[in-house]
Amino acid sequence: MPILIALISGLLFGFGLIVAGMGNPAKILAFLDITGHWDPSLLVTMAVAMVISGIAFLCVKKRKVSVLKCQMQIPTTQKIDKKLVTGSLLFGVGWGLAGICPGPALVLTGLGIIPGIIFTLAMIAGMSIFQFTQKT
Repeated sequence: MPILIALISGLLFGFGLIVAGMGNPAKILAFLDITGHWDPSLLVTMAVAMVISGIAFLCVKKRKVSVLKCQMQIPTTQKIDKKLVTGSLLFGVGWGLAGICPGPALVLTGLGIIPGIIFTLAMIAGMSIFQFTQKT
């Protein structure tokens, strides 16, 4: 049952990304271009996502297990360290250069769109390099 719920949640999330325009790199780049032809429409998407996420975190903060009896994995650390800052910078630079981030990349890959596939392969390579460097 948890796998089915995860599948449905993932499909719903992917559909939401498509409807919001987050799968369109040109729309993302226009949103990030605050000195040119700025497209502020994604602000609504981000604001709604932040409100929903905030409410969800408040609701599950005190739970030990989910509704489906799965272990909750909510981050508790509030420390801002070098890894967090470096990761955030890499994410931002990648998003700004490609107009794609991990969620939409998976949607684009699932749709067979070449830039999404390339981004996903690069993302997997980056995660593999990170895993390899952390083992030594």
